[in-house]
Formats: sequence, C-alpha cells, structure tokens
Amino acid sequence: MQSPTALAATYRSQGRKLTPQRQLLFQLMHENDRHPTAEALFAEASAQMPGISLRTVYQTLNELAEMGELQFIDIGGGATRFDPNLDDHHHVVCTDCGQIRDVHVKGTAALRPLDLEDFTVSEVGVVFQGVCSSCEKSRAKTGRSTHAKSPALQAKISK
Repeated sequence: MQSPTALAATYRSQGRKLTPQRQLLFQLMHENDRHPTAEALFAEASAQMPGISLRTVYQTLNELAEMGELQFIDIGGGATRFDPNLDDHHHVVCTDCGQIRDVHVKGTAALRPLDLEDFTVSEVGVVFQGVCSSCEKSRAKTGRSTHAKSPALQAKISK
C-alpha cells in the first residue's frame, strides 16, 4: 500500500472524495500487519476520531481494494480481513487466538492440484494453521492439549 500522503494524492486524482476520516484510515492501514477486520479498524478509528461511521470504514476499504491498494483475506470464521501487504506472501493463523501473520513460502507458484478438470487456477494461497508461541505458553500453564482448538477462535477471528 502506498504511503498515506501518496494515497491521498491518488484518491484525489481518481475523483474520489478525500475526507479526514479516510485519511485516518489510510494511516491506520499503512504497513498494518495485523490483518484487521473492518470492525476492528472501526474501533481503532473511533478511538481517535469519534463519530466516524462503520459505513465509511467499509466503503474506504472496498475502494482501496478496487484501487489495488489492499487485499481481502478470508480465512474462514465469517470475517473478512484486510491486508495492505501486496507482496507475494501467505499467512499463518493461530487456532487459539486468531492472530494472523505474513509468511513467505518458496515454490507456491508451482503448486497445482492433480486431476483437476474444467477449472483454471489463477492464484495459489497457503494458510498455515497452528498455535502461536503466546498461546502455546498459555496452554503449557493450563495443561491443555496442543492439539485442542479453542471454542473462542470463531469469535476472535470475527473481530
């Protein structure tokens, strides 16, 4: 994603309305590696600019995606995440807390399913699921199995 200043110029050049709310969202998304949902971004923006609407957040995120400035990530759980990192990368997801991080994987461009008929693959995405180190330490303290999935994962991913 471009810097907030460059993005503002691009926004204006495309005839889009540039508001203080959108400029705040540009700043919050620039180099944001947390892969926020629209609702999480709304909460963060509201703390800095009370009165910003969730509609503005959704509209701005959709416009940024249309402009190729960020991408949607769907890892399941019902909530779409937003990623301003447009480099070739993949994701790891903690099955306990829902944290998502970027990872780089060699050879994914060459991955193709076997025996797939009547379908053309246009993109390959890899999502690794496991447990982050913080959750692993917490599990060790409570004695929970490292293979148990938290029932709270669905709710946390949705945030």
